[in-house]
Amino acid sequence: MAHNAEDQARALPAAVPAAWHLPGFGDWLSGRAEATRRAYVGDLTSFAQWMGRSDVTAPAAVDRLHLRRYLASLGTRQLARATVARKAAALRCYFAWALREGLVPADPARTLRAPTGKGRLPRVLSGGEIGTLLDGAGTSATELRDQAALELLYAAGLRVSELCGLDRRGVDLAGRTVTVLGKGGKERRVPIHDRAAAALEEWLRVGRPEMPGPHEAVFVNRRGSRLGPRDVRRILDRLAAAPTHPHALRHTFATHLLDGGADLRVVQELLGHASLATTQIYTHVSKVRLRAVYEGTHPRA
Repeated sequence: MAHNAEDQARALPAAVPAAWHLPGFGDWLSGRAEATRRAYVGDLTSFAQWMGRSDVTAPAAVDRLHLRRYLASLGTRQLARATVARKAAALRCYFAWALREGLVPADPARTLRAPTGKGRLPRVLSGGEIGTLLDGAGTSATELRDQAALELLYAAGLRVSELCGLDRRGVDLAGRTVTVLGKGGKERRVPIHDRAAAALEEWLRVGRPEMPGPHEAVFVNRRGSRLGPRDVRRILDRLAAAPTHPHALRHTFATHLLDGGADLRVVQELLGHASLATTQIYTHVSKVRLRAVYEGTHPRA
Protein backbone atom coordinates (compact mmCIF):
# COMPACT_ATOMS: atom_id res chain seq x y z
CA MET A 1 0.00 0.00 0.00
CA ALA A 2 2.85 2.37 0.83
CA HIS A 3 4.37 1.83 -2.58
CA ASN A 4 1.02 2.55 -4.23
CA ALA A 5 0.67 5.81 -2.30
CA GLU A 6 4.17 6.86 -3.35
CA ASP A 7 3.42 6.02 -7.00
CA GLN A 8 0.21 8.06 -6.87
CA ALA A 9 2.00 11.02 -5.32
CA ARG A 10 4.61 10.95 -8.07
CA ALA A 11 1.84 10.83 -10.71
CA LEU A 12 0.23 14.04 -9.39
CA PRO A 13 1.33 17.33 -11.01
CA ALA A 14 3.71 19.38 -8.92
CA ALA A 15 2.07 22.07 -6.82
CA VAL A 16 2.74 25.66 -7.88
CA PRO A 17 4.37 27.74 -5.12
CA ALA A 18 2.32 30.65 -3.80
CA ALA A 19 5.04 33.07 -4.96
CA TRP A 20 3.68 32.80 -8.49
CA HIS A 21 0.35 34.36 -7.35
CA LEU A 22 -1.60 32.47 -10.02
CA PRO A 23 -4.99 33.03 -8.33
CA GLY A 24 -4.35 36.78 -8.51
CA PHE A 25 -3.37 36.48 -12.16
CA GLY A 26 -6.58 34.56 -12.82
CA ASP A 27 -8.63 37.25 -11.09
CA TRP A 28 -6.94 39.92 -13.18
CA LEU A 29 -7.88 38.02 -16.34
CA SER A 30 -11.56 37.90 -15.37
CA GLY A 31 -12.34 40.66 -17.88
CA ARG A 32 -11.26 38.43 -20.76
CA ALA A 33 -13.16 35.57 -22.37
CA GLU A 34 -13.49 32.64 -19.98
CA ALA A 35 -11.77 30.28 -22.42
CA THR A 36 -8.78 32.67 -22.64
CA ARG A 37 -8.61 33.03 -18.87
CA ARG A 38 -8.59 29.25 -18.35
CA ALA A 39 -6.02 28.72 -21.09
CA TYR A 40 -3.62 31.39 -19.78
CA VAL A 41 -3.83 30.21 -16.18
CA GLY A 42 -3.26 26.64 -17.37
CA ASP A 43 -0.30 27.74 -19.49
CA LEU A 44 1.29 29.54 -16.53
CA THR A 45 0.65 26.59 -14.25
CA SER A 46 2.51 24.33 -16.68
CA PHE A 47 5.35 26.83 -16.99
CA ALA A 48 5.70 27.23 -13.22
CA GLN A 49 5.80 23.45 -12.82
CA TRP A 50 8.45 23.22 -15.54
CA MET A 51 10.54 25.90 -13.80
CA GLY A 52 10.14 24.01 -10.53
CA ARG A 53 12.08 21.11 -12.01
CA SER A 54 15.02 23.54 -12.23
CA ASP A 55 14.44 24.69 -8.63
CA VAL A 56 13.05 28.05 -9.75
CA THR A 57 10.11 28.67 -7.43
CA ALA A 58 9.25 32.33 -8.04
CA PRO A 59 8.77 34.56 -11.10
CA ALA A 60 11.49 36.96 -9.96
CA ALA A 61 14.11 34.27 -10.69
CA VAL A 62 12.99 33.78 -14.31
CA ASP A 63 15.13 35.27 -17.06
CA ARG A 64 14.73 35.45 -20.83
CA LEU A 65 16.89 32.37 -21.37
CA HIS A 66 14.51 30.31 -19.23
CA LEU A 67 11.61 31.46 -21.39
CA ARG A 68 13.37 30.66 -24.66
CA ARG A 69 14.33 27.21 -23.43
CA TYR A 70 10.76 26.57 -22.35
CA LEU A 71 9.33 27.51 -25.75
CA ALA A 72 11.99 25.36 -27.43
CA SER A 73 10.94 22.42 -25.24
CA LEU A 74 7.36 22.87 -26.42
CA GLY A 75 8.57 22.55 -29.99
CA THR A 76 9.93 19.07 -29.27
CA ARG A 77 6.41 17.96 -28.27
CA GLN A 78 5.10 18.66 -31.79
CA LEU A 79 2.46 21.09 -30.54
CA ALA A 80 0.58 23.12 -33.13
CA ARG A 81 2.19 26.44 -33.95
CA ALA A 82 -0.90 28.28 -32.74
CA THR A 83 -0.71 26.52 -29.37
CA VAL A 84 2.92 27.52 -28.84
CA ALA A 85 2.08 31.08 -29.90
CA ARG A 86 -0.73 31.19 -27.33
CA LYS A 87 1.59 29.95 -24.59
CA ALA A 88 4.09 32.68 -25.50
CA ALA A 89 1.27 35.24 -25.34
CA ALA A 90 0.28 33.91 -21.91
CA LEU A 91 3.85 34.36 -20.66
CA ARG A 92 4.00 37.93 -21.99
CA CYS A 93 0.68 38.69 -20.34
CA TYR A 94 1.68 37.16 -17.01
CA PHE A 95 5.06 38.88 -16.70
CA ALA A 96 3.62 42.27 -17.72
CA TRP A 97 1.09 41.79 -14.91
CA ALA A 98 3.78 40.55 -12.50
CA LEU A 99 5.87 43.67 -13.18
CA ARG A 100 2.92 45.94 -12.37
CA GLU A 101 2.31 43.95 -9.19
CA GLY A 102 5.93 44.24 -8.12
CA LEU A 103 6.55 40.49 -8.31
CA VAL A 104 9.49 40.84 -10.72
CA PRO A 105 12.18 43.54 -11.02
CA ALA A 106 11.98 43.54 -14.84
CA ASP A 107 9.86 41.91 -17.52
CA PRO A 108 11.83 39.05 -19.15
CA ALA A 109 9.01 38.31 -21.62
CA ARG A 110 8.51 41.81 -22.99
CA THR A 111 9.78 40.96 -26.50
CA LEU A 112 9.22 37.21 -26.31
CA ARG A 113 7.97 35.60 -29.49
CA ALA A 114 7.12 32.00 -30.28
CA PRO A 115 9.67 30.23 -32.52
CA THR A 116 8.81 30.71 -36.18
CA GLY A 117 8.21 27.81 -38.47
CA LYS A 118 5.85 26.56 -41.11
CA GLY A 119 2.37 26.43 -39.63
CA ARG A 120 -0.22 23.86 -40.54
CA LEU A 121 -2.77 25.02 -43.09
CA PRO A 122 -6.33 24.79 -41.87
CA ARG A 123 -8.37 21.85 -43.10
CA VAL A 124 -10.92 22.78 -45.76
CA LEU A 125 -13.92 20.56 -46.39
CA SER A 126 -14.68 19.52 -49.95
CA GLY A 127 -18.01 20.23 -51.58
CA GLY A 128 -18.94 16.59 -51.10
CA GLU A 129 -18.11 16.71 -47.39
CA ILE A 130 -20.17 19.86 -46.95
CA GLY A 131 -23.09 18.22 -48.77
CA THR A 132 -22.90 15.10 -46.59
CA LEU A 133 -22.78 17.22 -43.46
CA LEU A 134 -25.55 19.68 -44.29
CA ASP A 135 -27.96 17.84 -46.56
CA GLY A 136 -29.30 15.47 -43.92
CA ALA A 137 -32.93 15.53 -42.86
CA GLY A 138 -34.37 15.31 -39.37
CA THR A 139 -37.53 16.15 -37.48
CA SER A 140 -36.63 15.84 -33.79
CA ALA A 141 -35.72 18.93 -31.77
CA THR A 142 -32.04 17.97 -31.51
CA GLU A 143 -31.84 17.13 -35.22
CA LEU A 144 -33.32 20.52 -36.13
CA ARG A 145 -30.89 22.21 -33.74
CA ASP A 146 -27.88 20.37 -35.12
CA GLN A 147 -28.84 21.17 -38.70
CA ALA A 148 -29.36 24.86 -37.95
CA ALA A 149 -26.10 25.14 -36.00
CA LEU A 150 -23.98 23.54 -38.72
CA GLU A 151 -25.69 25.52 -41.48
CA LEU A 152 -24.96 28.71 -39.57
CA LEU A 153 -21.30 27.87 -38.92
CA TYR A 154 -20.71 27.39 -42.64
CA ALA A 155 -23.10 30.11 -43.92
CA ALA A 156 -21.66 32.89 -41.74
CA GLY A 157 -18.15 31.64 -40.88
CA LEU A 158 -18.85 32.04 -37.18
CA ARG A 159 -16.48 31.15 -34.41
CA VAL A 160 -17.92 28.42 -32.20
CA SER A 161 -18.05 30.86 -29.27
CA GLU A 162 -20.10 33.25 -31.42
CA LEU A 163 -22.54 30.50 -32.35
CA CYS A 164 -22.95 29.42 -28.73
CA GLY A 165 -23.41 33.01 -27.56
CA LEU A 166 -25.97 33.95 -30.22
CA ASP A 167 -29.15 35.50 -28.79
CA ARG A 168 -32.61 35.66 -30.36
CA ARG A 169 -32.36 39.43 -30.68
CA GLY A 170 -29.34 38.90 -32.93
CA VAL A 171 -31.35 36.89 -35.49
CA ASP A 172 -33.03 38.78 -38.34
CA LEU A 173 -34.63 36.14 -40.53
CA ALA A 174 -36.39 38.68 -42.74
CA GLY A 175 -33.14 40.53 -43.35
CA ARG A 176 -31.13 37.30 -43.63
CA THR A 177 -28.52 38.36 -41.05
CA VAL A 178 -27.23 37.36 -37.64
CA THR A 179 -25.49 39.71 -35.22
CA VAL A 180 -22.82 38.11 -33.03
CA LEU A 181 -20.41 39.20 -30.33
CA GLY A 182 -16.87 38.49 -31.47
CA LYS A 183 -13.42 38.76 -29.94
CA GLY A 184 -12.79 41.83 -27.83
CA GLY A 185 -16.53 42.31 -27.35
CA LYS A 186 -16.90 43.58 -30.92
CA GLU A 187 -20.34 43.13 -32.44
CA ARG A 188 -20.74 42.38 -36.13
CA ARG A 189 -23.63 41.63 -38.46
CA VAL A 190 -23.15 38.79 -40.94
CA PRO A 191 -25.38 37.86 -43.87
CA ILE A 192 -26.70 34.30 -44.21
CA HIS A 193 -28.16 32.53 -47.22
CA ASP A 194 -31.74 31.29 -47.63
CA ARG A 195 -31.05 27.66 -46.68
CA ALA A 196 -29.37 28.67 -43.44
CA ALA A 197 -32.21 31.07 -42.66
CA ALA A 198 -34.78 28.33 -43.35
CA ALA A 199 -32.97 25.86 -41.07
CA LEU A 200 -32.70 28.49 -38.34
CA GLU A 201 -36.36 29.46 -38.68
CA GLU A 202 -37.54 25.85 -38.42
CA TRP A 203 -35.37 25.22 -35.35
CA LEU A 204 -36.67 28.35 -33.58
CA ARG A 205 -40.29 27.67 -34.51
CA VAL A 206 -40.50 23.89 -34.05
CA GLY A 207 -37.52 22.57 -32.13
CA ARG A 208 -36.49 25.32 -29.72
CA PRO A 209 -39.81 25.40 -27.76
CA GLU A 210 -39.28 21.71 -26.94
CA MET A 211 -35.91 22.26 -25.27
CA PRO A 212 -35.46 24.09 -21.94
CA GLY A 213 -32.81 26.71 -21.43
CA PRO A 214 -32.29 30.48 -21.21
CA HIS A 215 -35.07 32.11 -23.23
CA GLU A 216 -32.71 34.53 -24.98
CA ALA A 217 -30.33 31.77 -26.13
CA VAL A 218 -30.76 30.57 -29.71
CA PHE A 219 -28.97 27.25 -29.18
CA VAL A 220 -29.31 25.11 -26.04
CA ASN A 221 -28.35 21.58 -25.02
CA ARG A 222 -30.37 18.82 -23.41
CA ARG A 223 -29.22 19.90 -19.95
CA GLY A 224 -31.08 23.21 -20.25
CA SER A 225 -27.97 25.34 -20.74
CA ARG A 226 -26.58 27.22 -23.70
CA LEU A 227 -24.96 25.00 -26.30
CA GLY A 228 -21.23 24.81 -25.53
CA PRO A 229 -18.13 24.23 -27.71
CA ARG A 230 -17.95 20.60 -26.55
CA ASP A 231 -21.57 20.10 -27.56
CA VAL A 232 -20.77 21.41 -31.05
CA ARG A 233 -17.78 19.09 -31.26
CA ARG A 234 -20.01 16.14 -30.36
CA ILE A 235 -22.48 17.12 -33.09
CA LEU A 236 -19.70 17.04 -35.67
CA ASP A 237 -18.30 13.79 -34.30
CA ARG A 238 -21.73 12.28 -34.83
CA LEU A 239 -22.54 13.71 -38.26
CA ALA A 240 -19.27 14.31 -40.11
CA ALA A 241 -17.96 11.58 -42.43
CA ALA A 242 -14.37 12.25 -41.27
CA PRO A 243 -12.94 13.80 -38.08
CA THR A 244 -13.82 17.49 -38.33
CA HIS A 245 -13.10 20.31 -35.89
CA PRO A 246 -15.84 22.97 -35.65
CA HIS A 247 -13.35 25.64 -36.74
CA ALA A 248 -12.92 23.79 -40.05
CA LEU A 249 -16.32 25.14 -41.12
CA ARG A 250 -15.06 28.69 -40.58
CA HIS A 251 -11.92 27.90 -42.59
CA THR A 252 -14.05 26.37 -45.34
CA PHE A 253 -16.37 29.40 -45.43
CA ALA A 254 -13.46 31.79 -45.95
CA THR A 255 -11.65 29.63 -48.49
CA HIS A 256 -14.76 28.98 -50.58
CA LEU A 257 -15.51 32.72 -50.71
CA LEU A 258 -11.97 33.49 -51.89
CA ASP A 259 -12.10 30.64 -54.41
CA GLY A 260 -15.30 32.22 -55.73
CA GLY A 261 -13.61 35.59 -56.24
CA ALA A 262 -14.48 37.46 -53.02
CA ASP A 263 -12.27 40.40 -52.07
CA LEU A 264 -9.90 39.67 -49.19
CA ARG A 265 -11.06 42.72 -47.23
CA VAL A 266 -14.68 41.63 -47.53
CA VAL A 267 -13.74 38.23 -46.12
CA GLN A 268 -11.82 39.99 -43.33
CA GLU A 269 -14.95 41.94 -42.42
CA LEU A 270 -17.16 38.85 -42.50
CA LEU A 271 -14.78 36.89 -40.27
CA GLY A 272 -14.35 39.75 -37.81
CA HIS A 273 -10.56 39.78 -38.09
CA ALA A 274 -8.93 42.89 -36.65
CA SER A 275 -5.93 42.50 -38.97
CA LEU A 276 -5.85 41.70 -42.68
CA ALA A 277 -2.72 39.63 -42.03
CA THR A 278 -4.85 37.11 -40.12
CA THR A 279 -7.16 36.70 -43.10
CA GLN A 280 -4.29 36.22 -45.55
CA ILE A 281 -3.75 32.64 -44.36
CA TYR A 282 -6.76 31.77 -46.50
CA THR A 283 -5.08 33.06 -49.65
CA HIS A 284 -2.40 30.42 -49.08
CA VAL A 285 -5.08 27.77 -48.65
CA SER A 286 -6.73 28.85 -51.89
CA LYS A 287 -3.41 28.66 -53.77
CA VAL A 288 -2.88 25.13 -52.53
CA ARG A 289 -6.38 24.16 -53.71
CA LEU A 290 -5.78 25.88 -57.05
CA ARG A 291 -2.58 23.92 -57.58
CA ALA A 292 -4.30 20.64 -56.68
CA VAL A 293 -7.13 21.31 -59.17
CA TYR A 294 -4.64 22.31 -61.88
CA GLU A 295 -2.47 19.24 -61.45
CA GLY A 296 -5.51 16.98 -61.29
CA THR A 297 -7.20 18.30 -64.43
CA HIS A 298 -4.63 19.69 -66.88
CA PRO A 299 -3.77 17.05 -69.51
CA ARG A 300 -0.02 17.78 -69.35
CA ALA A 301 0.29 18.57 -65.63
